[in-house]
Amino acid sequence: MNIVSFGGGTNSTAMLIGMYERKIPVDLILFADTGAEMPYTYKYVEIMNRWLKNHDMPEITVVRNLDEDGNRVTLEEHCLHYKNLPSIAYGRKQCSVRFKVAPQDKFCNNYEAFKQIWSNGEKVNKYIGYDAGEERRKSNAFVYDLQDKKYKKVYALIDWGWHREDCIRKIQEYRLPLPGKSSCFFCPSMKKHEIKKLKKEHPELYSRAISIERNAKGNLLTIQGLGRNYSWEDFINGVESQVSICGVLGELDIACDCYDG
Repeated sequence: MNIVSFGGGTNSTAMLIGMYERKIPVDLILFADTGAEMPYTYKYVEIMNRWLKNHDMPEITVVRNLDEDGNRVTLEEHCLHYKNLPSIAYGRKQCSVRFKVAPQDKFCNNYEAFKQIWSNGEKVNKYIGYDAGEERRKSNAFVYDLQDKKYKKVYALIDWGWHREDCIRKIQEYRLPLPGKSSCFFCPSMKKHEIKKLKKEHPELYSRAISIERNAKGNLLTIQGLGRNYSWEDFINGVESQVSICGVLGELDIACDCYDG
């Protein structure tokens, strides 16, 4: 059986299209919802579900992080409760493990078809959306993949020689809109121009991100905020102050372009 982890981004979308073209059976598609995805990602899940249905493929199954009582806990709620930031801000990747990987693993561990395969000593094929420019990520996972007793990893895009540009062209070929960058709205890996874009296009999400940052401030001993060596709030306040000065001097475009860096 074949399972696809759908992240809502370019690579996994193109991989599903490629599997359709090559008539590779798709038995299960999982999307792990952290509760903090960008609005366009949620919309894209709906778009892909319509496309999948029209092409006789299974719709996306959404999984979420649950506590021991079965109640949903979002990444945002987790951060607010423990007064901290996503772990990647501290140089760790436990946020993706807990809110992306673990919910999918839990679902699969209780999926009857997979349990039957494993009981027979066989493996499930797990399709991973690394493109042909990401072979290093595949190499880094080599030892882990060999030791995995449940899954045989298939790096389809690498096998097909599809780079990111090829993935984009394939999505456009099928007249699907291009997905936006798949990430949480308060991901510490966001670039400065993405933070400014968030503030401009989704001010309510930006405000929630700042609330998380402020809430964790008393526990930040080694970092400054969501930007690791700077806080998002201070960065945006600085940008807005610069814009105000630029407006007075009449050099808004040039000066503000220089500020981001």
